[in-house]
Amino acid sequence: MRVASKRLKTIATALLCAGSVLAHAQAPAPATCAKPVYLTFDTGHMGVAPLVADVLKRQDVKVTFFVAAEKTTTGGDSLDNSWKAWWAARAAEGDEFASHTYDHVYWRGDVKGVEPRFRVRPTAGGLANREFTWTAAQYCENITKASERIEYLTGRKPLPLFRAPGGKTSPRFLAEMKKCGYEHVGWSPAGFLGDELPSETHSNEKLLHEALQNIRSGDILLAHLGIWSRQDPWAPAVLEPLIVGLKQEGFCFQTLRQHPAYKDWIASHTVN
Repeated sequence: MRVASKRLKTIATALLCAGSVLAHAQAPAPATCAKPVYLTFDTGHMGVAPLVADVLKRQDVKVTFFVAAEKTTTGGDSLDNSWKAWWAARAAEGDEFASHTYDHVYWRGDVKGVEPRFRVRPTAGGLANREFTWTAAQYCENITKASERIEYLTGRKPLPLFRAPGGKTSPRFLAEMKKCGYEHVGWSPAGFLGDELPSETHSNEKLLHEALQNIRSGDILLAHLGIWSRQDPWAPAVLEPLIVGLKQEGFCFQTLRQHPAYKDWIASHTVN
């Protein structure tokens, strides 16, 4: 049975106020993973990436990163050579990687016709904020480009998975991506951790409380390595209290390589 809402609110508030203590404490992970959750990060402006890495290492939590070449606070992009050491360190710690499309390309709609084609809109790179019609092969190439780039940066083979920006897809689109070797990964309803929402209406305390109250075993959780529009950054403020709170409730953290819906696909497929 879940703990009462009142108790969760107390835990959430206490954890947020205990940042100085959490900075030096690591909640022990269970010996077995009876209540797994799957924490994933999409790239973003990367301004909080070093602090996120510190939390994950301190808490001994392995995650799955979905990567795109997004604009960063330092003026480059999240997959440029300046981030090579950071990404390589994540691989050395046991994290996993998958594609978020190289140019952060949104699916906008299916185009009628025999040949599968899709309306798309990149939001990163030289084609940003323009709309195009791509074939399935063109979209697959953009998925592969991000996969190949992160493999170069980490020396680790990425998972044959991808996450469409915004989670926007269609059945036809997903079927075509699967044909070229990529299974799509979204997130659980309670796993939307809210770091894209305005901090004026969704405070860090509120988001932490809701996550601790609603997350269930098996959920895929979604956060980002920096959101431009949020005034009060979610990460790393909520990240460590969330991890500690979930561990106290008996949850444990695994990568998508271990997820029952994807592990067989991963075992039998390689990125083209």
